[in-house]
Amino acid sequence: MHDVGKIGIPGTIINKKGRLTDEEYEIIKTHPEKGGEILSKISLSPNLPIGAKYHHERYDGKGYPEGLKGEEIPEIARIIAVADTYDAMASKRSYRDGLPIEKIKSELKNGLGTQFDPEFAKVMLDLIDSGKI
Repeated sequence: MHDVGKIGIPGTIINKKGRLTDEEYEIIKTHPEKGGEILSKISLSPNLPIGAKYHHERYDGKGYPEGLKGEEIPEIARIIAVADTYDAMASKRSYRDGLPIEKIKSELKNGLGTQFDPEFAKVMLDLIDSGKI
């Protein structure tokens, strides 16, 4: 649900096999706000649009769309950010196979406190180590 805004991104960009141009990346960066807008129509789950809109914010403030930092980022978005990153690394993509679990763990550890909320990234690492995911 958090990536529903990608339906507003041209397929040529979404399915591109190589590296995105700066212009294409700027277009991709619009999907969180589009997703938040789409999901805002679902009154039954008010956290859905919040999670979608802010899931690309970074704990260090270098994310988008608003450059929120730390606990300024809604909790649901901080959780989604970790889960989305895990899924992106573990899943086969048009341009690469899923990454080995040790590489995923290393990337999550490297992002503690910069890309990710350290609390939620540590929970994900614990889930991986326990074999629950």
